[in-house]
Amino acid sequence: MKTKPLHAAAGFTLVEIMIVIGIIGLLAAITFPNYVRARNQSQRNACIDNLRLIHAAKHQWALENKKLDASTPTSADLQIYLQINLFPHCPAEGTYTIGNVNTDPTRSQTGHAFPAP
Repeated sequence: MKTKPLHAAAGFTLVEIMIVIGIIGLLAAITFPNYVRARNQSQRNACIDNLRLIHAAKHQWALENKKLDASTPTSADLQIYLQINLFPHCPAEGTYTIGNVNTDPTRSQTGHAFPAP
C-alpha cells in the first residue's frame, strides 16, 4: 500500500496566490477609468436624448393646442406626448427646464446641452 508523504500536500503557495491577486488588481486598475468614462458618456447621451424628447414634445403640444411661441408648457402637459407617459429624469441627477416653445430645453447642471441643429 502506497501513501503520500505529509509534506506533499496539494494546494497553492502564498507566493502564487499573491501573484494572482496582483494581476487581478492590475487589470482592475486598467479597466476602472474606462468604465467610469463609458458610464459618463452613456449618461451624457441619455440626457441629450431626453432633451430631444422634451423639445419634440413641446413643439407637438404647441401645435395641437394652438399655442404661441411664448407659451410655456408644464411637465404634466408634455407627459402624453412622450413615449412612456412619464416626464424623463436625468440619469446624472440633474433636472430639466422646459422653457418656452421657442427656446431649447436645458439641464440644471452643465455638461449636457441640447445639440445645435
